[in-house]
Amino acid sequence: MIKYYSLIKRYFDWLLRWSIGITLLSLVTSCSLTSRSSNPITLNGRYNNQQPALSGDGNWLALVSDRTRTPQLILYNLTEQRFVDLPQVNLDNVVAESPSLSRTGRYLVYISSLEGRPDIILYDRITEQMEILTQGYRSWIRRPKISADGRYIVFETSRRGQWDIEVIDRGPAIELDILNGTPVKPPGQ
Repeated sequence: MIKYYSLIKRYFDWLLRWSIGITLLSLVTSCSLTSRSSNPITLNGRYNNQQPALSGDGNWLALVSDRTRTPQLILYNLTEQRFVDLPQVNLDNVVAESPSLSRTGRYLVYISSLEGRPDIILYDRITEQMEILTQGYRSWIRRPKISADGRYIVFETSRRGQWDIEVIDRGPAIELDILNGTPVKPPGQ
């Protein structure tokens, strides 16, 4: 009887260890030490995607999407087929819309309501810095577009009681968005 009891005890011990091992194995394989994005890898899906803007070289796509339950500006690398983080762009309770990209996607301009009123924001992906270009501007603005080299931004304004076009010249001293190896002529030549 003791032998029989010992065999049953060993069988249940083995069964208990086996089930704990399987449970731990399933937990380890379903979890990862690296954080996974909650966003799917595919560009299209069940989400509302709108206002697409393509970079001049065709490698980058900026758009507004509700894949995080609130509309946010997202950047997609078409070559690598993956989403790219935009630090400081999508802030809580701030709507970002109407994106436009420079030639290689270095510069991104968009409309945002950081201070409660729509402003044109310039975001430099290299430095991860943003700049409010229309701070203190008293009229409504919409649909900003950036030139391929990143120097000029055009947008619609209601300054005169109708929708007109205005141009912001960032000046000749900015770092232009050019393709690698493209010769740069000094200003005035």
